[in-house]
Amino acid sequence: LSAVSCLGDCELQTSCGIQKCTTDFVSFTSHLNAALEDFDLEFCKALRAYSACTYRNSKVCRGNLVYHSAVLGIGDLMTQRNCTKNGPTSSTNSEVTHDLCNYSGHTEAREHQGGEKTPPPTYLFCGLFGDPHLRTFKDHFQTCKVEGAWPFIDNKYLSVQVTSVPVVPGSSATATNKITIIFKSYQDCTDQKVYQATTDDLPAAFVDGTTSGGDENTRSLHIVEKVGGKYIEMHARYIGTTVYIRQLGHYLTLAIRMPQELVMAFEESQDLQLCLNGCPSSERIDQSGSLPLPVMGKLLPWGAASHPRSGYTVETATTKCHEKMPVKDIYFYSCVFDLLTTGDDNFTSAAHSALQDVEALHPSKEHWHIFPRSGDDGVGRDSKFFVSLGLLCLILVPYL
Repeated sequence: LSAVSCLGDCELQTSCGIQKCTTDFVSFTSHLNAALEDFDLEFCKALRAYSACTYRNSKVCRGNLVYHSAVLGIGDLMTQRNCTKNGPTSSTNSEVTHDLCNYSGHTEAREHQGGEKTPPPTYLFCGLFGDPHLRTFKDHFQTCKVEGAWPFIDNKYLSVQVTSVPVVPGSSATATNKITIIFKSYQDCTDQKVYQATTDDLPAAFVDGTTSGGDENTRSLHIVEKVGGKYIEMHARYIGTTVYIRQLGHYLTLAIRMPQELVMAFEESQDLQLCLNGCPSSERIDQSGSLPLPVMGKLLPWGAASHPRSGYTVETATTKCHEKMPVKDIYFYSCVFDLLTTGDDNFTSAAHSALQDVEALHPSKEHWHIFPRSGDDGVGRDSKFFVSLGLLCLILVPYL
């Protein structure tokens, strides 16, 4: 019996990593001088690292008295030193391995290995909504046809494909009704995960029925359902990427934030990406920004006393869009175009939500709004899309 008891105890001691956690903590703090002003800061960083290490070992150490003593001791020390639970931690090579599944920790890991200060990562934003309107990683704004399936993003880490269908008969405008996303396998952080959304089917799970990838404790990749069947978010911490998908009416909207260095990690054969290079010129509805608008199969000059088949006039569409978007930026103009083209009020909500997604994901507040101006790649004064005497003026051009 004693031999069996000893064997079980020895196995427990071997699998429990509390000894390594304690050794690291001693290493972090042995050189600290309590007389220096940064002592508390560095000591708290070491305590947080110690606490994180014990948490990672909580399952295998649950029957180990040394482990439980350490956990209690850490709590007492953090209280004595007024340490916050959240904040920076000390790093060792073992911590670097752990950080591989957290993109925000990659910079700290590289600094630890190389000893040089690394600039924070640059994030880029891309979005698609409406008829459809595309905002590229370069903050260019375009309105495209792109009927059928097109690559939205395609790089070493992520592939996104969008499928669009015609909105109304006789119109070049389309809207997105299907989105397919492939999170490619990455080290020990996640195996390959495929997500697919279609009109009236916006699941809160991947195709295989799971809601996360990799270790559930690290949550390196997971899906969050915000509004059942209408709005989901995907968070891929291992590649620092966030994805928002919404269904508004019969169509889907898409917004993505991703680190620039990962966006640019693609092969030459993968250069056809809407987010990276925009729509091909043959797929543009707007030519230098001018948006075509069919009215009973004719071109309607501004101010003509005629009601388009959508049921909206320029005045009523402007009023409707202004209710949700008081700032007359490109999202406001896109809303007006979509209402005049389709008559579907859901496109107003789509434009409004797209702007909200920009404000949530775009890294630069000063670039949230894109305004009509000369030389802009989207809608500009030279594009004959402008505001005059408080009225929205459209110069209509034929369809391609």
